[in-house]
Amino acid sequence: WQMKIYDISQEVFSCAVYPGDPKPEKQLVYSTKEGDLYNLTTFAMCAHNGTHIDAPFHFLHNGKTVDQLDLSVFVGECWVSHHEGDVSASDAQAILQKAGGAERILLAGKLTVTAEAAEVFAAGGIRLLGNEGQTVGPEDAPMQVHLILLGKEVALLEGIVLKDVPEGRYFLSAAPLDLGGTEGAPCRAYLMDMEDGI
Repeated sequence: WQMKIYDISQEVFSCAVYPGDPKPEKQLVYSTKEGDLYNLTTFAMCAHNGTHIDAPFHFLHNGKTVDQLDLSVFVGECWVSHHEGDVSASDAQAILQKAGGAERILLAGKLTVTAEAAEVFAAGGIRLLGNEGQTVGPEDAPMQVHLILLGKEVALLEGIVLKDVPEGRYFLSAAPLDLGGTEGAPCRAYLMDMEDGI
């Protein structure tokens, strides 16, 4: 059978960066072009560059770190919903209803999750909320929305790319790198179309 895969990750070295965060950098330390036997790259990046996840420890002193979150949070059935502008409480309720019990919600479009919507999502029993922006909530004041969601152990998947993904149900794989003791981690996120063979 055939299965359609949507890559919803940003390329790391050209990725979007949250204002004030350091940008990813790479260095080719060995090069076959320069006569070395092989090519070898080193790189440095912020845990929140490009496509990444936020663990509760990002804003909560006693919150779980990346390595303490169960991998099943990031792998499984999800619902992709398209929206523009502020996501209100009633919008969040409608999205949850359409999602039909999916524990992972991905929001596509130029949008802002309001605190009221975050409360609805947090109470709705989801395990992960994703969005295309580099932060969930207002970019200039994201703390409240993070506290609401991370406080209920709703992991965040930020910086995804959903412009070519139709609204609907998919299988998500967005496993973060196992960075022990950290509040966030980059991931390679992709969707599999559940209509085509799953």
